[in-house]
Amino acid sequence: MAHQGLQQVQKQAQTLVLAPQLRQSLKILQAPTLELRNSILEELQQNPTLEELPIEGISIEQQASEGTESQENEPNSSDELQLSEEDYSKLSQLDEDYREYYTQEASNSQFTSEDAQRRQHFFDSLVSETSLQEHLLSQADLCDLTRAQKEGIDYLIGSLDDRGFLTITLSDAALMTQLPLSEMQYAADVLKSLDPPGIGAKDLQDCLLTQLKLTDRDDTLAAEIIRDHYELLLRHRIPDIARKTSSKIEEVQFAIEEIATLDPAPGSKFSDDNNRVVVPDVIVEKSDEEWQIILNNDYIPRLRISPAYKEMIATGKIVGKDKEYIREKIRAGRFLMNSIEQRQQTIERITQEILNFQLEFFEHGVSKLRPLTMNQIAQTVGVHETTVSRAIANKFIETPHGVFEFKYFFTPGYQGKDGQAVSNKSIKDRIANIISNENPAKPLSDQEVVKILAEEDVKIARRTVAKYREELGILPTNLRRRFS
Repeated sequence: MAHQGLQQVQKQAQTLVLAPQLRQSLKILQAPTLELRNSILEELQQNPTLEELPIEGISIEQQASEGTESQENEPNSSDELQLSEEDYSKLSQLDEDYREYYTQEASNSQFTSEDAQRRQHFFDSLVSETSLQEHLLSQADLCDLTRAQKEGIDYLIGSLDDRGFLTITLSDAALMTQLPLSEMQYAADVLKSLDPPGIGAKDLQDCLLTQLKLTDRDDTLAAEIIRDHYELLLRHRIPDIARKTSSKIEEVQFAIEEIATLDPAPGSKFSDDNNRVVVPDVIVEKSDEEWQIILNNDYIPRLRISPAYKEMIATGKIVGKDKEYIREKIRAGRFLMNSIEQRQQTIERITQEILNFQLEFFEHGVSKLRPLTMNQIAQTVGVHETTVSRAIANKFIETPHGVFEFKYFFTPGYQGKDGQAVSNKSIKDRIANIISNENPAKPLSDQEVVKILAEEDVKIARRTVAKYREELGILPTNLRRRFS
């Protein structure tokens, strides 16, 4: 019988534990501009030795030298300095932070109470967007409904998918809520009258018809095509639709263009945050025939070590716990400033190498984008590939051709004309141009696009052309055909 009970077992294991300062340095490197700004402002609240200067007060490059000066001016005098009441008040208020800081240093734990407070501060700072359900419920509250009708519309709102379509039949909804079917039908009609137009439909066909009805276009040719010839519309059978509706082909094509302006998924705009503010971290522009790299420092607070606290240390008249606390906070502030400076230098060096490698893109546009890997940039800059990955994460670069994510410039490619490499983004751009210039009456097939690219010494498979065409949102050949 096997022995049961507690046993002590010695086991050797190898783990990697990052020091708190190293974790902070990596976090600063990876953070986009606005997130970095929030982190710095948070640190300013917690570290009394840090001060923020006006934009014109000090450059980021000077911040590191500020920290170095404070280190050089730290004598070891034991004379006591008479602190003001305000100074003691600051120290007292931050004493808890001081203890937690040393607890973290001693235990080297992965998650401290200070981390928990920062995490909670982050969540408390989030401002959530209005959901589809909240948007509809607020409108339903303004409608003149009976108790049963209000209960019915609330249930239907809760039964919508991300597109804004009902996921349940009205009879099933009435059965689940124990409401009369007539009340549920009335609630459904009210729901379909709310904003956004087309909400609460049972399917795409119903959604499109609802939008036309709400704009008094339910007796148009567009409505007739959706209502009576929906299958032909999906197959883009324009001649058949023209014959069945006794219309001219030009009239059918105009009606289809009108249908294309309708929203096929009215609820989707509430699914994701489409209002993200993009702040470029770097601006690359040409001035006097020379390319310039400008780091966007406008959103990064300028820091320095407070002269008052530097004086406390320099005179050597502050002693004991207060002295150690101030010195640790000065060291933490100096490390933060150095990390910010290192982040900016790394981003600038990476941008310079991207500019060198993708110079034709900056000169001429997307068609000249070349294949590039992070490993190539890492070797040139002299850092590890993971450092490049962290440095470009969620960051943007402003160019003469628009604002792009840094990762946009890292792309695989194909062998092109004269043996030169061509990026897949350039291939996509070329495919879009080829199709945009085709004869609408005789649109090009994917195989014909392959032949055109082959004439330009770009060898690519037909299925790859089809894949890129779909990614570009371009319809297949039969659905692009226009009839005269």
